Amino acid sequence: MATLRLPDVVPSPRQDCERLRKAFQAQTPPGTTTCLNVVLCCSCILDSWLGLGTDEKAVIKVLGHRNARQRRIIGETYQQLYNKCLIDDLNAELSGDFRKAVILWIYDPPERDARLANEALNSRRKGVHELQVIVEIACASSPHHLIAVRQAYSILFDSSLEEDIISNVPMPLQKVLVSLVSSYRYDKNLVDSAIANSEAAKLYEVIKTKKLDHDDFLSILSTRNVFQLKETFLHYKKNYGNSIDEDILNCGKGNLESILKVAIWCIDSPEKHFAEVIRASIVGLGTDEDSLTRVIVTRAEIDMMKVKGEYFNTNKTNLDSAVIGDTSGDYQDFLMTLLGTNV
Repeated sequence: MATLRLPDVVPSPRQDCERLRKAFQAQTPPGTTTCLNVVLCCSCILDSWLGLGTDEKAVIKVLGHRNARQRRIIGETYQQLYNKCLIDDLNAELSGDFRKAVILWIYDPPERDARLANEALNSRRKGVHELQVIVEIACASSPHHLIAVRQAYSILFDSSLEEDIISNVPMPLQKVLVSLVSSYRYDKNLVDSAIANSEAAKLYEVIKTKKLDHDDFLSILSTRNVFQLKETFLHYKKNYGNSIDEDILNCGKGNLESILKVAIWCIDSPEKHFAEVIRASIVGLGTDEDSLTRVIVTRAEIDMMKVKGEYFNTNKTNLDSAVIGDTSGDYQDFLMTLLGTNV
């Protein structure tokens, strides 16, 4: 389901370094001595910054084909070898949307999501466009990942994620988001059909009253395991004709209805939500690079293949082609690398 492509045999640090050195030699001024010492691949990244500019293609070649664990080890080794932070040097040497994407990719996933949540909470606008990332973290990832994000958030920002939601988000969105991020769902495939049927009825009654921040509604949505909720949503549609997200949107067109729809989609069909975020980021004039980057970077190691399939089924066009049509340069090459395309 992931689109990240690793080599069949992951090269040794020396092999990585040799490939990168060949790329860097093209930028080496005539007469410059070429270093033949055996060093780790991250030293090759450093060397590429010491000559005439940065060989962005070489950076993509290494970092765009390594998983989270491998990237973490590269960062740690870089710090040990040079007493410098890899992210600081990437920030200094790269630019624009390409720099944002690479740095977001380099962060350990829990830290990455903690930073994304904090950025959303500190944005001037607090609409669904900004806050949906918090719903994604709470509803489209594992319970263990959510706990790790909350821990990383507290370490990075000296405050809990829940506290910052309360401080920065108005009601009723505040109540919804706190409920979602505070939960710890059971992560096994355990389903009780009778409970699903009963709770579908509860959800229907709440939706009929249009009190979408009702405690019963949020309790079901935030505490039941994903498999149980999917069964509940099936019972809802079978018993009442419409899907639950359709009935929620029929209650109104405000932020509350929209954020709950995002939660339903992230629980029931994450690929549907992320395909829609990508579509919205590239439709019309201009491109929402931050949203496009977020989805590709955060889902490349999880379910981007399913997102690509959903995108094609919904939009009748290839996601790769859509991204190529709205991006350019090293930024495009990096995103396409994460999407599994040879560039």
